[in-house]
Order: sequence, then structure tokens, then C-alpha cells
Amino acid sequence: MDIGYWVIMGIFTVIGMVVSGRLKSKFAHYSKIGVRNGKSGQQVAEDMLRYYGINDVSVVMGQGFLSDHYNPSTKTVALSPDVFGGRSIAAAAVAAHECGHAVQHAKAYSMLQLRSKLVPVVQFSSNIQQFLFMGAMFGIGSAFGGTLMMILVFTFGATALFSLVTLPVEFDASNRALAWLDESGYMQGDEHDGAKDALWWAAMTYVSAALGALVMFLYFLLRFMGSNND
Repeated sequence: MDIGYWVIMGIFTVIGMVVSGRLKSKFAHYSKIGVRNGKSGQQVAEDMLRYYGINDVSVVMGQGFLSDHYNPSTKTVALSPDVFGGRSIAAAAVAAHECGHAVQHAKAYSMLQLRSKLVPVVQFSSNIQQFLFMGAMFGIGSAFGGTLMMILVFTFGATALFSLVTLPVEFDASNRALAWLDESGYMQGDEHDGAKDALWWAAMTYVSAALGALVMFLYFLLRFMGSNND
């Protein structure tokens, strides 16, 4: 890999670290501000699922900091300990966001369905990239020339597509969460503004990842096109 690859990697690694740091700072801030209704993240999630008539999704406590996610295959909303038992703006916002994915699943939201179909493709591409990078580091890849570059274009293209599809899925889940928090009376005024701020920074982590994946794809695509013109 030439200097261009490492420069791009370096730039977006720094951007990712800055955004991630900002997200953690926001989460820490809003974790200290309790919600007026005094409900935990678990209760918020269960209430939102009940509101939408979703009775086949379980809310469980996961492990790790900000490891919250919705698993469509097991129909579980896994909330990190701080969110599961937390009674703060941050906990309520994250819990509602993850339930937003459950609502997407229940309503057959097209972009969520597309992302789910892309998961095995992206996993395969990531595994292939690791072997390609190892080969490139040891000089093995140079023997394959344009073939190696073509494979990199396809694998990074798959990663970029997945990252771009993830954006509307995440933004839509946050919009559903914020709408429900407002309509249900769970959060209004300053509490709602705080939840919106926290979820916005969470979304920015996906934006930075998508930009990085897209730029990397374009980089290898241009290199591949250039090699064919030589």
C-alpha cells in the first residue's frame, strides 16, 4: 500500500477518534441529568415497544459501554448496563433509539432490510481485505497486479455501500425515537433537546465511518482505473 492509503487511513482515524470522543463526552454529560419521570432505560424501551404493539421483542441487559443494539434475528434490544438501569436523558434517548430499530423491523422498513441482506457480504469483504493487506505488506500482492486492485475495489465498494445504507437506518431510528419521546410526553423541552443532541452525535459516528469508507473506495477505484490506462 502506498502513502496515499496511509494518509487517508490516518485522517479518518483521527476524525473518528474526535467524533467518538465527543459522543462519549455528550453521553457522560446527559447521563448526569435525570429524567423527570424517573424511569430507567429498560422501562423506556418496554413502554415504547408496548406503544407500537410490539410484543415479541425482549429488552435485555448487554455488556460493555455504549454496546447498545437491536438484533433482528433474536428480536432483542440489548442495552448496556448504564442505559439499562440508567434514569437519565442519555439512557432514555439510547433506549428509545434502539427500539426505533425494532419498530423499523416490525414495519418492514426497506433500508433496514437492505442492510441486513448486506451483512454477510460485508463480513466476507472484511475477511478478504485482511488477507489482501497481509499480502500487500509482504509484497505478495504485487505479483497479482490489477487483479488485487480489482478485488480491493469490490470489497471496499461493499463496505462503502453498507456504510451509506446504514445512515438512513440510524437517522430514521433516531427520528422515530425523538418523535415518540415527544408525543408520549416522556421528554419535552430541555429534556427533548438534550436527547436530540446526544443522538445527533451518535449519528455522526456513522457519518464519519461512511465518509471514510466512501473515500477509500474511490481511492482504490481511481488507482484501478489508472492501472488499466497504463
